[in-house]
Amino acid sequence: MCSAVNKSLHGVLPVLHTPFDDKCEIDAKTLQREIDWAFQSGADGVVVAMVSEVLRLGYHGRKRLAELVCEAADGRGFTVISVGSESTAEAIEFAEHAEAIGATSVMAIPPVATSLAADATRDYFSAIAGSISIPLVVQDASGYVGAAIDLGVYLDLLEQFGSERILFKPEASPLGPNLSKLRDATAGQAQIFEGSGGINLVDCFRRGIAGTMPGTDLLDGIVALWRALADGDDDRIYQLSLPICAIVALQLQAGLDGFLAIEKYLLKKRGLFVNTIQIQPTAWQLDEETRAEVDRLFERMQAAL
Repeated sequence: MCSAVNKSLHGVLPVLHTPFDDKCEIDAKTLQREIDWAFQSGADGVVVAMVSEVLRLGYHGRKRLAELVCEAADGRGFTVISVGSESTAEAIEFAEHAEAIGATSVMAIPPVATSLAADATRDYFSAIAGSISIPLVVQDASGYVGAAIDLGVYLDLLEQFGSERILFKPEASPLGPNLSKLRDATAGQAQIFEGSGGINLVDCFRRGIAGTMPGTDLLDGIVALWRALADGDDDRIYQLSLPICAIVALQLQAGLDGFLAIEKYLLKKRGLFVNTIQIQPTAWQLDEETRAEVDRLFERMQAAL
């Protein structure tokens, strides 16, 4: 089991992609290789979230993935486990399980099948946070699924639990201005993470984020970009960010399945994954012309490194 990291969540925290074998069972060996590569590439931790296919893994699959990730991470950095569910009771169970196996934080989206009022959304997150002693990242995943979370919900949760227990990953558009609204409304107390895959990282970094949660596929480029941003090296910032942004733009055109297809393709291209299997059904597959453009852009990112 992974041991807790005794400092606030921060830095580059890639969201892991779940590798599967031919029977669509989680491939633990490949997952270990992905996590080892993430830490070798400079990640500050690893995350289980939307592009880990948690919405399709099922109850037992989600728990199994969380256990494998905590074991493979082995205390080398932060471990953030997505626990959002359609029911508050199940979300609490996932959160308590994550804490029990040594996760350093959990993250949750609101239910996606039910359109909740602000009070019900707040109560859902409050119940999760109140069930555990580790931090909860409140994720607005409305760029993929569900509806945007009202700013008042964020403020109520922050007041109830404090900035060390409640963190934020707002993804509603427009991302940068919404991030600034949350920052300003909390007088800079809110610890905010961006999850745009890298396409908004430069803008969000300059608005004062605590960290970023990109896909694992472009991790070496994102780590280098994060360091260039910290150094204020504008030439290197844009040399790295332009091919990253162009790849993410291709992913965005097909939503969550666009991210999954292209990211797993790149992980196989890197030799980290043995296949690109996704849990079915999916709404989009990588076509040859998109693949060729991804290859060209990926080569440009690698050249910049």
